[in-house]
Amino acid sequence: MIRIAPGDPIYVMLGRQPVTMEDIERYRRLLGLDQPIYIQYLLYLQRMAVGDWGRSIASKEPVLPLLLDKFVATIKLAVFTVAFASVIGILIGLICVMKRGSIIDSLFRITSSIGFSMPTFWLGLVLMYIFALWLRLLPAIGGGGIEHLILPALTLAIWASGWTARVTRASMLEILNSDHVVAAKAKGLPQSLIIYRHVFRNALIPVYTTIGLQLGSLLGGAFITETVFSYPGLGWLIITHIFMRDYPVVQGGILLAGTAFCLVNLVVDILYAFVDPRVRYEKERE
Repeated sequence: MIRIAPGDPIYVMLGRQPVTMEDIERYRRLLGLDQPIYIQYLLYLQRMAVGDWGRSIASKEPVLPLLLDKFVATIKLAVFTVAFASVIGILIGLICVMKRGSIIDSLFRITSSIGFSMPTFWLGLVLMYIFALWLRLLPAIGGGGIEHLILPALTLAIWASGWTARVTRASMLEILNSDHVVAAKAKGLPQSLIIYRHVFRNALIPVYTTIGLQLGSLLGGAFITETVFSYPGLGWLIITHIFMRDYPVVQGGILLAGTAFCLVNLVVDILYAFVDPRVRYEKERE
């Protein structure tokens, strides 16, 4: 699709230096851009089969080391975000169940709905204005130390924690109406013990799946948030090189992002059997 977009990577590569049409055609043949798109695609697959991800048109660097360097930054952002969002989201969901039907429950439900409904690019700019320009507590853009992680991670965590809180609350309320919880109440067990032992632990199974999906999405590249904060991760790299029409970097970046998402979801599915004993039980019955 990027090859359909307007622009020519040859002009990006040559910059402002004076060139002739012969030079442009020569570079086009060197890069294989004179071939039909389907031929370029087959040649790309052939090189990928032997581990050759190509070289960046803009910087002449090998694509794979460039992608892995930025992917490490994205991993840090994703892990930091998911850890923060999971704690906050589960805590909010637990409070909503403990105080269900109260003003606190309604307030947290509205807050969580607003959290995952707000556009991340707008939320990122608001947080940047408050903490970087107004309070001057955190850097607005760039990467490096942990202080550069806080604002982009907080932006993503507000979205993720809102979704986690709603899943936690819905799952716990569903289990509260199950037979074994009714039996525990009939025995006169304290509400706190019922919620922790019989409700909360069972309710974490769909929450675990939600957290895994969030991690996979973030490892695939938080394109908008990384671009807003100029955070040097995989999403920022892909967006930057899209404007440069740097085909090898964009193709390799999307391939890496998609692979990371699929692998995380595969691991989540495998670990699901260890989290939920019923999965192993059904497999043994089969």
